[in-house]
Amino acid sequence: MSTKSPCISLCKFDEDLCLGCGRTKREIKSWKKMEKSEKRSVLAESAMRLIKLKAAGRRKKK
Repeated sequence: MSTKSPCISLCKFDEDLCLGCGRTKREIKSWKKMEKSEKRSVLAESAMRLIKLKAAGRRKKK
């Protein structure tokens, strides 16, 4: 799995969660300092968050 940033340049937030990539503000801010294993974990968590947002009809379209 790649550890490239999942940012899609759609930086809109619903509370603390980016509707574009599914990461929290803290995760975005600390991305460059994270170890690869931490990034993989964040990527997996953010993917699940986006699935939940999409199911709730809250994710913005590109």
